[in-house]
Amino acid sequence: MAKQIKIRVYPDGRIESETVGIKGKSCLNYIKEVEQLTGAKTVYSEFTEEYHQQEVHNDTYNEGYQQGGY
Repeated sequence: MAKQIKIRVYPDGRIESETVGIKGKSCLNYIKEVEQLTGAKTVYSEFTEEYHQQEVHNDTYNEGYQQGGY
């Protein structure tokens, strides 16, 4: 699943955001980005089920790399 941030803006000016596909505590890194995008300040947070799951690191940056080749 792709990593997403869902942002909802309500008619009364209230803004809600939710991370999807971001497991573990790394979702907290996106709070400042959402605040900057919306001009809002976080006043309440709730943790989703994904927050309690272990983040999996996929080290595929070396995939297809050949030493000495281009």
